[in-house]
Parts: sequence; structure tokens; C-alpha cells
Amino acid sequence: MKKSAGLYLSAREASAELAISQATLYAYVSRGLIRSEPSADSRSHRYRAEDVRTLKERRTPAPEPRGMRSFDADLPVMDSAVATITEDGPIYRGVNCVDLAERDTLEHTATLLWDVTGVDPFAPDNCPSISDEMRAVAEATRGANAIDRAIAVLALAAVADPRAFTRAPEGRAMVGGRILRLVVATMLNAKTSPQPLHLQIAKVWAPDRKHAADLIRRALVLLADHELNASTFTVRCAASTGLNLYDAMIAGLVALKGPKHGGAGVLAAQLLKTLAGGDVAPMIRERVALGERFAGFGHGVYKHGDPRAQALLEALARSGAERKLTHEIPQRIAEATGEFVNIDYALAVLVHTLGLPPGHELVLFSMARTVGWIAHASEQLRHGRLIRPRARYVGPAAVRARIT
Repeated sequence: MKKSAGLYLSAREASAELAISQATLYAYVSRGLIRSEPSADSRSHRYRAEDVRTLKERRTPAPEPRGMRSFDADLPVMDSAVATITEDGPIYRGVNCVDLAERDTLEHTATLLWDVTGVDPFAPDNCPSISDEMRAVAEATRGANAIDRAIAVLALAAVADPRAFTRAPEGRAMVGGRILRLVVATMLNAKTSPQPLHLQIAKVWAPDRKHAADLIRRALVLLADHELNASTFTVRCAASTGLNLYDAMIAGLVALKGPKHGGAGVLAAQLLKTLAGGDVAPMIRERVALGERFAGFGHGVYKHGDPRAQALLEALARSGAERKLTHEIPQRIAEATGEFVNIDYALAVLVHTLGLPPGHELVLFSMARTVGWIAHASEQLRHGRLIRPRARYVGPAAVRARIT
């Protein structure tokens, strides 16, 4: 079909360009994706050609990077400057997180992901306000699951922070610093502190382990963000409704608990416990023969192994962790199944090496990922647009009721 010259397309031309129906074209117009205006004869509308072609480019899948898997093409795609995923690992605003984990802290990673320049969210005096109600809830839930305790405290935290709803980017970064300190302290059943977070965690969890602080620091940086995963998308949806950052974090924590997301670390810990106590090769063969899956292996994105897991396992090996855990088990499972180690297994090895009970994998994951959630929630709040995907209806066709 010959396209109209100039700035505009007719409804038929625009629909053909996008390979959609005219009804869908009108839906795009109503959502502000394509501009339209009455044509010269006022009996029809014309549509901005540049909007149509921009939308067409955005709907065309980008080439798949080498060594990467792509998810379902029908899943939501959003523009973000926070992070992306490459075969070499996640990139935080242009910086590879594997390289960052060699030297930096979670706090420095946060300032990078939050794009902070003019303020210090981790200044000694930027600690969260703790109300009497928050103290009472923290004490009442002291024996509860760490994530559930954090959710309960966060539900009251926005009321205690008079700047919780600030719209200034620098103000949101300062709120983010208070949230992160509150989440870590609450999960540790400790008082909030300006001390580096990895030192706080190591002091409570593994005070007598020589390499604990450095290993925890590395894991926190590696886990800070992973682009638009399930919990991060949940956070962005919640933030798009106008929620404050405290409440948006609750949405992320709830989504993270699922066994197909952050909860996979607990399943990997169970696998590790089974394999660590015996002859690895026959146990793996038996599981493969029975068609069982190996928690902590395989990934929806990385074809040749999760670079975050590889980096953490190498650090664990250098610190004296059992070679059986850091090398033999991953190698034998990869040989038997073709599935490579991911960060969930590496976290399980970290927790096991530090002598911690299973379940700490998910707690550490949630502490770190709070940083990424704050970055994405802040970006979504700046955009100011409500996330409202449409459903592709596959139910029965509408039937008009007969009036008798």
C-alpha cells in the first residue's frame, strides 16, 4: 500500500503499518500513544506518522543478545534507565555488577542505581524515625519470619516519616536511604545504624567467621537489581498508583516470597543439604533418572550460567569453602542436565558456609533487592503514568440474553 506523504497517515494506513485493527488503533490513541486530529474534511481523523512508526519500532523485538534467552514476547516491556541484563551479568546504569561486587558496598551501589549526585542518602544522620507503634510491632513480631516482620513495620513507617511523599528526586533518595536501613535493622531484629550494612549483617549472623563481611558485601551488590523481574514489576505497578516508597516496598517483599522467585533459594538450600552429605554422582544420576529438577540450576535468561553465581562461588572458594560445594556439585549437575548454576544455589552455599539456618538466603536477597525496588519505584514515580496493561480475552464470546 502506498503511504501518505508528510506527517500524517489515514486510519487504514496507520492500521496497516502496525498490522492491527482500526479498533486497536483507536485504543492506542485513547492511551496517548498516537496523536490524532480531524482531517481537512472533518469527517475522519488522521494520525501522526512519527508516532505510528515509533510505536512500531517499540513493538518489534530487539535482537537477542548472544548467550541470552528471551522471555515471552507478549510480556510487558518498559523503558528504564536503571539496569539491564547481559550475558556478562546485570548492568547497573552502565556498570557491570560483577565488577562492582569486587570492591563496592551496597550503599555505593544504591547511589548508582538511584542516580544520586547532590545528597548522601547514607549520611550518619539520615536514619529512619521509629514511632512507638513501630517499636511495638517489631517487638510483637520478633519471632516471626524476617520478611513478614519487615512488612508489618513498613506498613507503619510512612506515617512516621513526614517526608515520605516527597516529589523531589533528591528527597526520594534520602527516603530510600532511611527505608534500606529500616529494612535491614528490622530483619536483623537490631537497632538502626549508620554502620555499613554488610558489617551490620555479618555482626549479627556470623560474628566469628573471618570472611563473612566480605562475602555478604559481594552478595548484596550482586543481588541489588535484575531488571524487570516479577517483584520489581509488582513494585512499579504499585508505585504507578501514587504510593509512597515505603508502601511500594511492601508490594515487592510479598512478591519476592514466592517459590518461583526469591523463595527458590530455600529449595536450593534443601538440595545442597542432600548432596553435601554423600557421594554426589550417584545421587545426581538417580534424581535425573526420576525426572527431578535441581533448584538453583537453570535460568530463564542465562543460557551458559549466571555470572553472579559464578562470581560468588569463586569468592567462596577463595575464602576456603568446600570445593565440593563450589565446583563439584555445579559441574556434575551441568554435565547431567545441561543446566548451569544460578544465584539461588550460590546463595545456598554462602548460607551453608557461614553456618546459618536455611531461609537466610531469602532474607539476604530481600535486603539487597530493596535497593533495586527503590530505584524502579522512584523512576516510575517520575514518569507519573499509571501502569495499566490490557488483557487478551480468550473466554467465551458474548451472547445476548433472549427475552421471553
